[in-house]
Amino acid sequence: MSNKYETLFTPVKIGPVTAPNRFFQVPHCTGMGHLRPKADAATRAIKAEGGWGVVSTQETEIHPSSDLTPYPEQRIWDERDIPALRLVTDSVHKHGSLAAIELAHNGNHAINQLTRAPILGVNEMSADILSPRQARQMDKSDIKNLRYWHRMAARRAKEAGFDIVYAYAGHHMTLAHQFLLPNVNDRMDEYGGKLENRVRLIKELIEETKEEVGDKCAVAFRFAVDEVKGADGMQAREEGRAVVEMLAELPDLWDVNVSDWSNDSVTSRFEPNEGYQTSYIDFVKSVTSKPVVAVGRFTSPDLMASLVNRGIVDFIGAARPSIADPFLPMKIEEGRFEDIRECIGCNICVASDNLAIPIRCTQNPTMGEEWRRGWHPEKIQRKGSEESALVIGSGPAGLECAMQLERRGYKVTLAEANEEYGGRVLSESRLKGLNAWRRVADYRIRYLQQSANVDLFLDSRLTAENVLELGVKNVFLATGSKWRSDGVGRSNRKTLRVQPAKNIFTPDDIMGGALPKSGQLVIYDDDQIYLGGVLADHLSDLGFDIVFVTPANNVSPWCENTLEQHRIQRSLINKNIDLKFGYVISEISEDRVEFECNYTGKKLDVTTQSVLLVTERHREISLYEDLMKLVSEKDSQKFFLKLVGDAAAPGLIADAVFDGHLAARNFERDDGEVEKEFYIREIISLK
Repeated sequence: MSNKYETLFTPVKIGPVTAPNRFFQVPHCTGMGHLRPKADAATRAIKAEGGWGVVSTQETEIHPSSDLTPYPEQRIWDERDIPALRLVTDSVHKHGSLAAIELAHNGNHAINQLTRAPILGVNEMSADILSPRQARQMDKSDIKNLRYWHRMAARRAKEAGFDIVYAYAGHHMTLAHQFLLPNVNDRMDEYGGKLENRVRLIKELIEETKEEVGDKCAVAFRFAVDEVKGADGMQAREEGRAVVEMLAELPDLWDVNVSDWSNDSVTSRFEPNEGYQTSYIDFVKSVTSKPVVAVGRFTSPDLMASLVNRGIVDFIGAARPSIADPFLPMKIEEGRFEDIRECIGCNICVASDNLAIPIRCTQNPTMGEEWRRGWHPEKIQRKGSEESALVIGSGPAGLECAMQLERRGYKVTLAEANEEYGGRVLSESRLKGLNAWRRVADYRIRYLQQSANVDLFLDSRLTAENVLELGVKNVFLATGSKWRSDGVGRSNRKTLRVQPAKNIFTPDDIMGGALPKSGQLVIYDDDQIYLGGVLADHLSDLGFDIVFVTPANNVSPWCENTLEQHRIQRSLINKNIDLKFGYVISEISEDRVEFECNYTGKKLDVTTQSVLLVTERHREISLYEDLMKLVSEKDSQKFFLKLVGDAAAPGLIADAVFDGHLAARNFERDDGEVEKEFYIREIISLK
């Protein structure tokens, strides 16, 4: 290990406990929580094995009146939750790391859909999540109960073996934070009004947690110092700083960030810079003597060491980088910097939580699969009896498949038809805001180029006859997919009437360098995921006058899951792009496009000479079909043929990487075994 990084591996005392190093996996959700406790524990264990000195759970509901159903966060309602939580602490302690738990009552952010308990709020107010039920203003007995629930949850956390217990006032998601915010809390009693009153509740929670568990557990305070709203919200240099000054020496650890969640976990598309939160939190250590942890999508060891050496933080906090590479600390310690899978800031992990499903990651396909599939990010089973494999296509699926086959010990040949490796990752990363996505390809290309067991070929478009002539009988086809140009998509299943076709473009055309004529361009987005919005932003910067039409009710609605939809729509509005919502395309002629309203059938005609269709993709499987015909004619030849990635089923880049990884893992496994053990399920016991 280089001397310049030694500071990252020095122990740090936090109250009554000591962290073995300065790498701190801050609380983040996994989509497993109380529903899948074994899977959740295995995910946390991998982080500890990878060298994170502190490993935290996700927010943990302290009472049935903070029920976040359908989102499977952690729970510590009563003693029956302790055994599941003990799985986490035992698995983390096994690797010498500290285990932290984030206690939370989510107030009007928890609408209690399972428990049907009354929703509790700072004031009489609507639920934070769309619901016909409103929150009632907490009275003094409610506040007394909340303090008792928090104290009892802390007691159970100590019994479950946690080393650090959080009080949580961040992301606009907890009562403690909602009481702090002047634009939320308009109470007139001792818990409202001036800042000293609004701070009262969190001060009581921290004090009582220390009384309950402080002899053995450190007490951390997670606090959003700035709402990133300017004068319309709490600001780091004003009330945010004042809160830190009031409570400076009370908690054993300050975990500081910004709110809300969309600002704390902003995508690289809208915040490309590593350490982007530093300017908000850099004052904290000047106010308190207690250790400080902060986040900012850190992946650079040099920046990490600099932040510690300059006295800005004591711990390098991470959620998303620890997901992309659970072994990031160990790789830094061993000097294996090029082996780090850098987070690309795509927020697929965040989308998983918003969809209430187990966590996944574009860069790390093993994330969330540690227990149910037995996958490890740094280990893979050795090969069977076969010796070699051919992978055709170097997009995300092909690169991942080739890399994992090589790691298993196979001799791998990778053939790419184009002049560069990367497939759709390379194409999409050239669009505005998506440059960081290129890391997906770069990481894997570098690995393959350094391996003596891999032969790489560019500009090598293979026919079925070519493949058979190579004599490699195990073939993985990662030939990808292409965007349709006939208008068929999510909202329209009929091929359009088109006259003529020369004015129609697809995303592949744009990413390949073919641009429409200058002037007005209609973008029709029936994909409704992210690419339509990206292309509109990208082409607007190139000078096109854009009319953006979609059957959806807003731009890129799926991006609500990645916390960026509002930023996307704001960007297009600020560029004066003409947005038309609720229209389905019906006809394209030489100088106009016709649409129909989803609701009324009313026609909309837009005059234009060019239209960009972002609808859906068709798989590129002609080579597969040709090979199947040839192979069937050669019954004596044993031949393995597998479609992977978008060629198997178009999806996100994360889906393609996962499918490439899965194909490599399952190679030489019996089909029956694969089907039977698709993955292990955690099934509720009926005892």
